[in-house]
Amino acid sequence: QVQLVESGGGLVQAGGSLRVSCVYSERTFSSRAMGWFRQAPGKEREFVAAINWSGRSTAYGDSVKGRFTISRDNAKNMVYLQMSSLKPEDTALYYCAAPDRLYSTLYTHPSLYDYWGQGTQVTVSS
Repeated sequence: QVQLVESGGGLVQAGGSLRVSCVYSERTFSSRAMGWFRQAPGKEREFVAAINWSGRSTAYGDSVKGRFTISRDNAKNMVYLQMSSLKPEDTALYYCAAPDRLYSTLYTHPSLYDYWGQGTQVTVSS
C-alpha cells in the first residue's frame, strides 16, 4: 500500500517562501504522476500543482501560477512544492497525492487521485 508523508509546513509572513515535501513509500514512485492539493477550513479541496512521472511535464492551479513550483527527485522518492510570494489566502492544509494508474497523464481533479498523505499545515500571516 502506497503511503505518503508530507513535511515542511509552518508559519510564514506574507511575501515569504516555504518548501513542503512529500515522501512516497514504494519503488513505484518513478512511474507515477504526483499532485499537490490544499484545503482551507470551510472550503473545497483545491488543485495546486501536478507533475508527471518523469518530471518533464507540470501543471498549476490558476491561483498559484508563477509563484509555486513543483519538482520531484525520483532517486529519493520525493516530491516538493516550492512556494514563493506567499499570501494569507494560501493558508491551508497541503496534501500530496498519487493516482493508482502508472504513467498517467497529469490530473487536476482530486477524485482521480487514489493515495493521499495526512497533510501539512501552511499558515501565512499578513
